[in-house]
Amino acid sequence: MLLGLDGVEIGLLIVFLCLFGGILSGFPVAFAIGGAGVISFGIIAGLDSAGLLIHQAIDTGSEAYGALIAEGVRPEKISIFRYPDLPRVAEAVFPSGWETALDRNVSFIVNRMNERVLAGQSIETLLAVLMFVLMGITLERSKIANDLLTTMARVFGPLPGGLAVSVVVVGAFLAASTGIVGATVVTMGLLSLPTMLRNNYSKELATGVIAASGTLGQIIPPSIVIVLLGTLAGDLYSAAQETRAQEAGCSDALTYLGEPAVVSVGTLFQAALLPGIMLALLYGLYAFGYAMFNPSKAPAVQMDGSGGEVITRNEALTWFVGIPGALIIGVIALSSAGVIGNQNIIVDSFSDAGKTASLRTSVPEQCQISMIELHGQEAWDTALAEQKAIDDAGGVAEARELSAEEREAVFAERVAAAAPIGSGVATAFLLLALIITTARGVAPSADTRPLLIGGAGVVLAVLVDILFISPTTTPGGAFIRLAIPLAMTLYGCRYAAGLLGRNELLRVVFPPLVLIVAVLGSILGGITNPTPAAALGAGGAILLAAFRKLQDEQKSGRLIIMATFSILVMILIGVNFDLRMNQENVLAQNVVAFVFAKSAYLFAMFGIFYACWVLFKGAVLSPIVRETAKVTSMVFTILIGSQLLNLVVISFGGEHYIQDFLKSYDNEFTAFLIVMLVLFILGFVLDFLEIIYIVIPIVGPVIYGGDFDPKWVTIMIAVNLQTSFLTPPFGFALFYLRGVAPPEVTTGHIYRGVIPFVLIQVVGLAILWLFPSIVTIMPNLFAG
Repeated sequence: MLLGLDGVEIGLLIVFLCLFGGILSGFPVAFAIGGAGVISFGIIAGLDSAGLLIHQAIDTGSEAYGALIAEGVRPEKISIFRYPDLPRVAEAVFPSGWETALDRNVSFIVNRMNERVLAGQSIETLLAVLMFVLMGITLERSKIANDLLTTMARVFGPLPGGLAVSVVVVGAFLAASTGIVGATVVTMGLLSLPTMLRNNYSKELATGVIAASGTLGQIIPPSIVIVLLGTLAGDLYSAAQETRAQEAGCSDALTYLGEPAVVSVGTLFQAALLPGIMLALLYGLYAFGYAMFNPSKAPAVQMDGSGGEVITRNEALTWFVGIPGALIIGVIALSSAGVIGNQNIIVDSFSDAGKTASLRTSVPEQCQISMIELHGQEAWDTALAEQKAIDDAGGVAEARELSAEEREAVFAERVAAAAPIGSGVATAFLLLALIITTARGVAPSADTRPLLIGGAGVVLAVLVDILFISPTTTPGGAFIRLAIPLAMTLYGCRYAAGLLGRNELLRVVFPPLVLIVAVLGSILGGITNPTPAAALGAGGAILLAAFRKLQDEQKSGRLIIMATFSILVMILIGVNFDLRMNQENVLAQNVVAFVFAKSAYLFAMFGIFYACWVLFKGAVLSPIVRETAKVTSMVFTILIGSQLLNLVVISFGGEHYIQDFLKSYDNEFTAFLIVMLVLFILGFVLDFLEIIYIVIPIVGPVIYGGDFDPKWVTIMIAVNLQTSFLTPPFGFALFYLRGVAPPEVTTGHIYRGVIPFVLIQVVGLAILWLFPSIVTIMPNLFAG
């Protein structure tokens, strides 16, 4: 044994020393990782060939080992960490020689490149990274962040610590729209730090709040970290639970867990929403509290007015709180009463399959014992009772084709049970009504007649839906009946949009807010997966940036607005009409709808190309494309290099050595706490990409192979990485801020400023540790 260490331990030290040496050498990280894998493998192979690396493996042929097996201890539970006194046998770290290991590694890396980078199942999700990067860089380069900071400073500035609170709000906005930590920190450092210093803000508070708010992009969706971590976590969780089920004596994870072992990126977005909002609130509360106790270091600042109309307190309460609240509560109450609801009357040709028991009960004895240990005796007894009732009824009813009479009966039942007002109509006109009421509050002295016409259109639409539209009415017929109320409402909304445009806060915040809601809403609501949503976000960001550029040049942005509206029209037509033209009998109204949808699509594409031309002519598109290509190519190059480094660790048994060490702890919390501490320390010197693709695949089978909810595990890792990126002296966010801070702001100011926010992050981690439901409540809500 070299230096008294096991050969596998020396191999792990060589790999990590090569990795850190490559990163610290200043060579591009994307290539340093792959180079570290090649160099470390060469060194380990050389030492192994010289007979200097000896692994002390457990002697599986010894009597002591056989006695443990006879006692019922499973082989996978036996390791040198649990049973250090077992007899050992010396063997090379490459049992079949380094040549065989090299051949396997090369073959595996080629297959993995094809699977992960070129044509595998995960490539579609990874394409979301490209789209989200494009979306973020486009918004960053279009001066939207500057407008947000200026406007939020006017809103919160008059409050104690208001500028710091405005930085937190904008940081959350940029996190939800860009998801790029470095870009957010640099942007806010350039824009807000000079303003805060000019207004006598403490250098520590100013730098701390900028660095902390910039890291919100790690956790607030759509986060690139969660996209990348989610694609890996899904594979790790599925494989780990399948292995766990087989070790428990069950055939598969579905049998053992009672549910599929699946976790998706969309579900992780849902899980990350509340933790991200919680951290932003904690940041804002700290900034406000700091200002209350140190008013001279975070003074209230009266920024230049926005020029909007003066609104009294009663008017604000009436039009911004009272009436909108009444409308929303009214819709919710009518939905609960069944007045507003689903009007779907489509009858399937086949009956529904019967419901199965909550757990599979026809399992081997060992699997039964393991399932009772996992779910409890009560859950097992309940499943037995459910299965008995099913068996007494003749077994699970299989789906069968319904007769014409049965279909007519089901159709009549659904027509009778349909709600008087469709949920789609109610939601659409509620949103239009909120636009009208908000505009009335923004401009109380403006002419109210167009707004009254729009409000009358909303009321008329509801009456028309109740009196003249039934569940059997075709989409075309419903549109014709609602044409006049819709025209009245849109007339009022068009006038309302002009009034809303006078308010700087709404004019600046509304466009990126709509984009964020559209992207996140489509993912969180289960309408689509992250990749199409990311494409929608990228297209919307390009349109938004082009509109902003045309405004700067004092040119009309009408074409951009029309293209945006055409996208909305296309979506609405697609939701309400059957656009499949390859069927035998196509209704005339569907043909008309298809023509309008196709026209809207073509016009939307023309609008996006026009927006690209505007950005290209304004010298904005080229740097956006270059930066997007640089970031995404770095991501995929790191992915390939990290796979190579992982294969080196696997080839000499390093992965199993680390996993055996973690599994030696009977308490899952202890093993997970060790992993979290290691990730926190590694976050000082490794970027999130390296950690996700190098470290997580090694420890993933352990932390995802237990009872912990995979969503909670993933979000805890993301928040932990966010904490390490803030922690002095190596936090990445600190170096980003140091690079753009003025000379009077020292590194000491930045370090002292972020310490309270690091403590807030630790408190946030503790809250998520003690109350996991904060992570799981949103996915459960959307699933229900």
